[in-house]
Amino acid sequence: MKILMVSSEAVPFAKTGGLADMVSSLSTALAKQGHKVKIVLPRYYCIDRTRLEALEGAMGVPMGGGEEWCKVYTASLPGLPPKNPIEAYFIDHEQFFGRDGIYGVPSEPDFLDNPRRFTFFCRAVFQLCRKIGWYPDVLHSHDWPAALAPVFLKFRERSGPFGNTVSVLTIHNLGYQGIYSKDNYQHTGMSWEIFYHAGFDDWNMMNLLKAGINSADSLNTVSPHYAEESKTQEYGFRLDGILRYRSADYRGILNGIDTDIWNPATDTFIPETYDINDMKGKKKAKEALQKEYGLSRNPDVPVIGLVSRLTGQKGVGELFGPAYGSAYSFCRDMDLQFAILGSGEAWCENELRSLSSQLPNLKAKIGYDERLSHLIEAGSDFFLMPSRYEPSGLNQMYSLSYGTIPIVRNTGGLTDTVENFNQDTGTGTGFMFDELNPQAVYNTIGWAIWAWYNRREQIEAMRTRGMKLDFSWAASAKKYIEMYEWTLKKTV
Repeated sequence: MKILMVSSEAVPFAKTGGLADMVSSLSTALAKQGHKVKIVLPRYYCIDRTRLEALEGAMGVPMGGGEEWCKVYTASLPGLPPKNPIEAYFIDHEQFFGRDGIYGVPSEPDFLDNPRRFTFFCRAVFQLCRKIGWYPDVLHSHDWPAALAPVFLKFRERSGPFGNTVSVLTIHNLGYQGIYSKDNYQHTGMSWEIFYHAGFDDWNMMNLLKAGINSADSLNTVSPHYAEESKTQEYGFRLDGILRYRSADYRGILNGIDTDIWNPATDTFIPETYDINDMKGKKKAKEALQKEYGLSRNPDVPVIGLVSRLTGQKGVGELFGPAYGSAYSFCRDMDLQFAILGSGEAWCENELRSLSSQLPNLKAKIGYDERLSHLIEAGSDFFLMPSRYEPSGLNQMYSLSYGTIPIVRNTGGLTDTVENFNQDTGTGTGFMFDELNPQAVYNTIGWAIWAWYNRREQIEAMRTRGMKLDFSWAASAKKYIEMYEWTLKKTV
């Protein structure tokens, strides 16, 4: 099949989160299985034009009642065999994309012209296909910035050379929908009849993700459990009704992980590689982690790691909320160490600095560091993810692969990947809790620490069990291929 990935992010070119990893990893897995894959994304200021190859001539893109002009650049995705490369195409428009930030900057977290920027991007996708003479079987869009591509396909492009193209929309996080003033609808160049028919209308606003959900031929999200959760009022962010209505076309496919990057047997970021048959490298990683964080170097004390965006979705209020969160209490009451890496909400960053100065066994580093994130996964004994909701989650899969036992909330992709510990039988791969509150976090960490000191054989068996699991993209890619084939069969 010919598959075009439409995304606002893709590694190694532009990244703010897991979306970028998923798009490139899935594309690579599909190419390895023989499919022809291309990726299209904006050419942001952070993407160096001098490293790209320019396509000849400018490209006109219909916008509103007029036309915008742009350049197109291209580069091959690294790491693919020459016989089936993945070409990435970059839509270059200085006014829209020649700035710092992808969606915003600290002083303006959500650019006011984002609806215009990404309307232009989605319209440009079709002009790009015409320019290069390549028409995909599957147009695969990701999240709200690319959600207009299925709308344009359905209401503007189906009668032309895209007559045999089907659209798939992957929802990575329902918490972000692209909701803006409907004054921005004029940029689409479509009639107001389509505004209502496509489902843009959202309490007198314009909702890009909602229109994409209504218009795409097939829908999916990034884990089976989150697909079910998202059809409920609690997790649906007001789109649960539409997802229930489209449930026949909606499925959950668990994200994989890039095992070329996240693999303790080959990881260049850790002091010494290790595998299930020789775990000495994990002990070295723990020692290095304790040293890096200024924690006492004691192999017998369990280390809990956390790498996270410091936002409400990740449960940081229940962990670090002043006079509310449980972190101070469990670090004070239990014989453990806590190593944290993250950035996000200012109050949380400040609280972590305060806790680090008060507690000798809690240390935090503010920011993101790729090397440190690998060291935390390898050197920790447990990895904490108390998420309010978690569409897929990657860190729990990294942890299991590295012999680090997850402590997680029973939600979304965490439910699909972690099996709760049974202290009677010794089965399971992690420790889970249901309700998100400080006491539940405290109790579950207490349970894990109790098992560390009293059921060490079971802990070691859990490590081994987790490391044997396969979270590579190959299996997930096959499920995407099944969805593409099903969509083509039912639509064309």
